[in-house]
Amino acid sequence: MAEEGVRRSLVVVAHPDDAEFGCAGTVAGWTRQGHEVFYLVCTRGQKGSSDPLMTSERLAGIREQEQRAAARVLGVQEVAFLDYGDGEVENSLRLRGDIARAIRLYQPDAVITQDPMTLFVGDEFINHPDHRAVGLATIDAIYPTARDRLQFPDHLREGLAPHRVREIYMFGTEQANHWVDIGATLDLKIAALRQHESQVGAWDGIAERIRERARLAGESQGLTYAEAFRRIIMRR
Repeated sequence: MAEEGVRRSLVVVAHPDDAEFGCAGTVAGWTRQGHEVFYLVCTRGQKGSSDPLMTSERLAGIREQEQRAAARVLGVQEVAFLDYGDGEVENSLRLRGDIARAIRLYQPDAVITQDPMTLFVGDEFINHPDHRAVGLATIDAIYPTARDRLQFPDHLREGLAPHRVREIYMFGTEQANHWVDIGATLDLKIAALRQHESQVGAWDGIAERIRERARLAGESQGLTYAEAFRRIIMRR
């Protein structure tokens, strides 16, 4: 569970399906508790296909629809897209401002994002550069950007007040310090992932793989299934 008093959350990720792989069990649990959860997806995942007949334009539309369908399964309130290029995301001032705008718009108590410190995931693969860029831009947007009223003053002219985020949850981390029990929501996580048919449609055994990942995440904590995060509680 989120800390008492956390009732609204913003999930910031690089691609459609990142949230489902990383935190969908947690999201489903929070929405079941009556929390409001919003998604900000920084690209439309328009490069994620090996189909020689697929185009980036068509894939972007498909993946946006898939992400919205997955969000409905989880009870997410709203999905917004920033439309940065898949595979081309950088931790730029522009991206930081766009994420700060979303934080000021949605006024979340907690933000969930990707851990920018993870370069290698275990001994298996390299973390996507877009994941690292979005994670770092999100951290920079949380502090000090969204908090300080003189940062991006055009937001004030849009009627968006500064906002202080209380908690940060980073998934895909090698420095986990917080585990969420997703035993009651693992099936929803898998159902949401299945909405990303363009990405997992041909993946035999996806349910078994997700269950095994969740089992391993919870093992050290005595949980049957879990999602692991690096959790930061902001003190100022």
